[in-house]
Amino acid sequence: MSRHVFVGDAEAEEPLLANAHLETNVDSDDGEVIFDRTVSTKVECVKKKYTFEEAVDEAGFGLFHWLLLVVCGWANASDAVEIMCVSFLLPTARCDLRLSSSDMGILTASIFLGMMVGGYMWGYLADQRGRCRVLVVSLSVNGVFGGLASVAPGFWLFLLLRFISGIGVGGSIPVIFSYFSEFLPRLRRGAMISALATFWMAGNILAAGLAWWVIPQNWAHFESWRLFVVLCSVPSLSSALLFKIMMPESPKFLMEAGEEKEAACVFQLMFKLNTWGKGKKKQFALCVTTINDNSSTPLQKEQLIDIYKKALSPIREMFKGVLRTRSTALLIVFYCISFGFYGLWMWFPELFKRVEDGGSPCANVSRSYSLQNESCYPVKTAIYMEGFFIAASNLPGNIFTILMMDSIGGKALLSGSLMLSSLSVFLIFVVQTKAHSLLLSCVFSGVSVISWNALDVMGTELYPTHLRSSALGFFTGVGRVAAIMGNVVFGRLLDSHCAVPVLLVSGLLLTGGLIALLLPQTKQTELT
Repeated sequence: MSRHVFVGDAEAEEPLLANAHLETNVDSDDGEVIFDRTVSTKVECVKKKYTFEEAVDEAGFGLFHWLLLVVCGWANASDAVEIMCVSFLLPTARCDLRLSSSDMGILTASIFLGMMVGGYMWGYLADQRGRCRVLVVSLSVNGVFGGLASVAPGFWLFLLLRFISGIGVGGSIPVIFSYFSEFLPRLRRGAMISALATFWMAGNILAAGLAWWVIPQNWAHFESWRLFVVLCSVPSLSSALLFKIMMPESPKFLMEAGEEKEAACVFQLMFKLNTWGKGKKKQFALCVTTINDNSSTPLQKEQLIDIYKKALSPIREMFKGVLRTRSTALLIVFYCISFGFYGLWMWFPELFKRVEDGGSPCANVSRSYSLQNESCYPVKTAIYMEGFFIAASNLPGNIFTILMMDSIGGKALLSGSLMLSSLSVFLIFVVQTKAHSLLLSCVFSGVSVISWNALDVMGTELYPTHLRSSALGFFTGVGRVAAIMGNVVFGRLLDSHCAVPVLLVSGLLLTGGLIALLLPQTKQTELT
């Protein structure tokens, strides 16, 4: 189905329309959305037809994209704050909630279980109903239930609320990167997505800084870690508000949904902001081929079995034809990096709490370690200082990724950083001093963030628009299963066989690095 729409500045529209020769023409080889502009004069008619990528280039790059980066980045940071919140409150909340190591493993796993449930669900809805509205709802769920957890009187209610909060986090993480990538020119996409990924580091630093500032405080009638939980919910709620009042829907999604008038308005907005103060004007004529008909029967009127089959169809498509090899490889990579990163990262504060007397993270752990032979108060601020340093050590890796992503490509960065991460984790187990353990933990943090940034870029470029959010949601769901398993394994074995989970993390990261070599190279690839 082909449609034609003309959108432009009001004062420039009338004279051009009088002499304009507009026609609908969709003859591209691959059925790509066409962006058609006609400019006429009394003497001649000059016509140029654009693909979607050319349309984005024509809208320019500037103020709009920097505002987009800030809003999407703040959303990404808010997800990091919500995830890391649990790891920083464990050393003190375990006393107030009377938690064993196994309970702590279940608690840290709960948010990942919620993310697993929410990841594919929200990703599917984003592909069907739009990216922006899904982001508003998922971020709101994250913030509201994350904040309510602060007043939970017992462990099980706290666990339930963290789980529901995780459902919201699971939606916003994959959809943010799909949404952001669909506004970007091809030549800038790798660097800009890498820049977006750096906000995860900002979220980690914010969470560590808040923990360092708030948790050691002594409040008369309100545990300080509960105030920390409340503050951690603010970024998600503020991010949802920003998307609601400021951000448009993805033009790529709108074109494929057949909403060409809305897409033209988005391009017009992009052009106006990117040429702010230059006095430039541009008219856009869009000729759209509808690929996904999202105007079908409303979701609530469909039969349950139809909803189930439709929801699973993206997964079946991902594992067919040319997509099968890359999907299988990505599934393994996501599992390995998520088990390794979250299995270790979430336990850093607890590990460093246990080695205040010196030695490696596993040196002072024994079967007899329990809540009865430790005291959570007064709070030792050193563990939060160390967490802050580890979070800040992401910075070199993020800078390296921004500078090198477009020249080296995601595949090489992903494979190489996973192998280096594996080596750093192995050395954490080998060294015998706390200072060396902290140094290697910072190395692990700085190197592993390169892997995540490379995955963010490759994930958006390896799948077409109608599968992009669903694919990222599915793989992040797989990653959440791995994160759950990693946290449960650490909780079960930390007191008795600390070496087992640490060496398992090292082995899985090495496996992921080798499997990443099977992925296709993506450098400045056009979005399909």
